[in-house]
Amino acid sequence: MAVVTDQLHRPLTDLRISVTDRCNFRCVYCMPKEIFGPSFTFLPRQQLLTFEEIERLVRIFQTLGVRKIRLTGGEPLLRQGLETLVERLAAIPGIEDLAMTTNGSLLTLDRARRLKAAGLRRLTISLDSLDERTFRAVNEVNFPVSRVLDAISHAEAAGLTPVKINMVVKRGTNDKDILAMAHRFRFTGHILRFIEFMDVGTTNGWRLDEVIPARQIISLINAAWPLESVPPDRPGDVARRYRYRDGGGEIGVISSVTEPFCRHCSRARLSPEGQLYLCLFAPDGYDLRRLLREGFSDQEIREAILRQWRGRRVRYSEERLQLTESRPKVEMFRIGG
Repeated sequence: MAVVTDQLHRPLTDLRISVTDRCNFRCVYCMPKEIFGPSFTFLPRQQLLTFEEIERLVRIFQTLGVRKIRLTGGEPLLRQGLETLVERLAAIPGIEDLAMTTNGSLLTLDRARRLKAAGLRRLTISLDSLDERTFRAVNEVNFPVSRVLDAISHAEAAGLTPVKINMVVKRGTNDKDILAMAHRFRFTGHILRFIEFMDVGTTNGWRLDEVIPARQIISLINAAWPLESVPPDRPGDVARRYRYRDGGGEIGVISSVTEPFCRHCSRARLSPEGQLYLCLFAPDGYDLRRLLREGFSDQEIREAILRQWRGRRVRYSEERLQLTESRPKVEMFRIGG
């Protein structure tokens, strides 16, 4: 099969699928509650892609080179019957990795075991602080740290390993917790990843001076526990990897703001209502749901996706600091992180 590449010679290998726009958290860097309050209207169920439609699209994407699928949201565990979708996607030949990102709030041990049995390979769980007051302030729904730590334990017990833990670092909010997080997950077998605060969407009040550069994070941790760099698992991986020299495990940093990785981005993104986005910071998408529901053939849909990818030139993070005015961007809860 010929490699499908875009205008910057980037292959299509990864697909992130947001299965719902709903979330039970109101994290300050994604869905601040002063904007997404009780009256906010989410997508009605009939507008969401069905599991059958998602499976059909993944089978088409697989013929274009996609090998890695990640389920996201919103909070994906709010989508009823998610294990059924996992089972459908895990059975598709050529899909080598099937993972999910969650806030952990709904991950019981039974749910983790059912997801594993259905074919889920790995879990990434978001946790922005171990400090109770800070974490509750970040998620803005008063959710306790202990229940996310329980979710991490459930994922490990179910064999969804290695568990990755994502910490979005925002200056003045949780940057004081970097070393505590690193210490907590050393020698656990879990992989902690620090993510620079990003200007995803238009509602999170992003400012450049609230970004803690990834290099600063690594320098801070290295001073406490010496690190050495680790090569990426494969081309297109966005996290730069490091391991503790004393054998304490691995960490990663995702530096979309200060050290963009656009030139190696191989991800497409699918929103809950079937919009294809070619960048996390895209202003709009391409409507695949319409093609599905108006009777287009698999080959016609494949050709439409192919045209979109081959025309792709986006590299927003590399251009961010040169932009003279803000522009609309899709919100993170519609296409995942």
